[in-house]
Amino acid sequence: MTTEVENKTTIEFNKNEDKMKLRIARMNQKLEKIHLGGGQEKIEKLHRKGKMTARERISYLIDEASESVEIGAFAGEGMYEEYGGCPSGGVVVVIGYVSSRQCIIVANDATVKAGAWFPIAAKKNLRAQEIAMENRLPIIYLVDSAGVFLPMQDEIFPDKEHFGRIFRNNAVMSSMGITQISAIMGSCVAGGAYLPIMSDEAMIVEKTGSIFLAGSYLVRAAIGEDIDNETLGGATTHCEISGVTDYKCKDDKDCLDRIKNIMDKMGHFEKAGYNRKEPAPPQFPENEIYGLIPDKREKPYDMKEVIKRLVDESKFEEYKALYGKSIICCYARIDGWAVGIVANQRKVVKSKKGEMQFGGVIYSDSADKAARFIMNCNQKKIPLLFLQDVTGFMVGSRSEQGGIIKDGAKMVNAMSNSVVPKFTIIIGNSYGAGNYAMCGKAYDPRLIFAWPTAEMAVMGGEQAAKTLLQIQVSAMKAKDEEISAEKEKELLDTITQRYKRQMLPYYAAAHLWVDAIIDPAETRKAISMGIEAANHAPITKQYNVGIIQA
Repeated sequence: MTTEVENKTTIEFNKNEDKMKLRIARMNQKLEKIHLGGGQEKIEKLHRKGKMTARERISYLIDEASESVEIGAFAGEGMYEEYGGCPSGGVVVVIGYVSSRQCIIVANDATVKAGAWFPIAAKKNLRAQEIAMENRLPIIYLVDSAGVFLPMQDEIFPDKEHFGRIFRNNAVMSSMGITQISAIMGSCVAGGAYLPIMSDEAMIVEKTGSIFLAGSYLVRAAIGEDIDNETLGGATTHCEISGVTDYKCKDDKDCLDRIKNIMDKMGHFEKAGYNRKEPAPPQFPENEIYGLIPDKREKPYDMKEVIKRLVDESKFEEYKALYGKSIICCYARIDGWAVGIVANQRKVVKSKKGEMQFGGVIYSDSADKAARFIMNCNQKKIPLLFLQDVTGFMVGSRSEQGGIIKDGAKMVNAMSNSVVPKFTIIIGNSYGAGNYAMCGKAYDPRLIFAWPTAEMAVMGGEQAAKTLLQIQVSAMKAKDEEISAEKEKELLDTITQRYKRQMLPYYAAAHLWVDAIIDPAETRKAISMGIEAANHAPITKQYNVGIIQA
């Protein structure tokens, strides 16, 4: 494979690099604020009680100097402002290593409304359990929660994907043989009490941990019994009398050390068997991606140059290189793991007929190629990585007559029925049906990440805003309302600002449409850890693309 080394001295490259670094700096500033949870005062209050914060607990629990990936750090961003906000959804979720065993850790943040469960907190916990179930990863719960946030109980309590689903998942994971360990390190009340006790093993911290279906105030109101919380549901009660919990711990560190000891004794189970060789770094540094991605998204760039910064030795084997050029399909390795990459090409290329094809659009030939490649990866048991920068499928009479819908359906079908693990990185645009075909959230990627340059929407902001404006103006005219040019411009500006805000990666991350926003230079690590996690779960289904054959 010939390598075209990007000229890193060009003004364009340097401008792109500066803009990307600025985006990353803004992301890190947001994260610093989020990591404070409910604020420094609440953190100090926990410390005075002899308790660690959720993030301190996770930091102590995971292996020193080991890699980790946080899931849903931006969950709840900009939401629930009438209640003071809910940083990180009031719960911290991390994929990391405990006693050299990869696992997922879920820790309630007691600095955020005493760890109460907002709707987004339930969604985030369910996502953590989904990751554990899909990948057969052990899951550790560090419980410190006041229970459901009552002002929003109707949005968290009764539905299928609400609070109760968490306990259903506890039972399902137990039947699947997935290890669940719980530590009661603070309050654990009402329905929330079932989570740790439906785990395989539960431990409780003396004096700070408590678990009961109803606290002392409610007990007094309900049956007139006068009792304190420690006697009602503290460590002594549940370790020595009720037998509800298995281990009595003197403090947070003792509790976390016990979890480490348990994880250290676990046996190993059957693996999926994905191919891995000795990892090798790319020939070109990963952070050179900063200068490759244009700040203005209408500008083209060569996705192959991005791939060279992601894969081992910058080497890849391209499938059907001369056909369907608006999608790149190739075999490569990332941190030693074999992967099949499906990526939107943003470079201006020429078709066989000499027409100019602008990247980011999926054409019939590209969709057909991608469908066949996805089937090949399933046949060979190779995990799939989708690199999204897509504006959608090609439209117009020529495309319709050429069967774009049929070819698009082939690609969606092949991708939807994939049995090998799929991972998605949203690099730039993620619009309309392009989001779907390139394995958006609805298509069960094991992990889906966005770069700070990502945008997600049904269509581009300018087109969508003008369409919405036409609808609103028509409705106003139907009511015989006069629309001046100034009023129309004001409406367009308002609609555009709202729509563009909803396209931002932070909006998507707040609603958990993506698992995390990551620094592009962290992509190799994130994908490698994702494939390692997936390797814990052997494939149990046969690949079948259904009625639409590619």
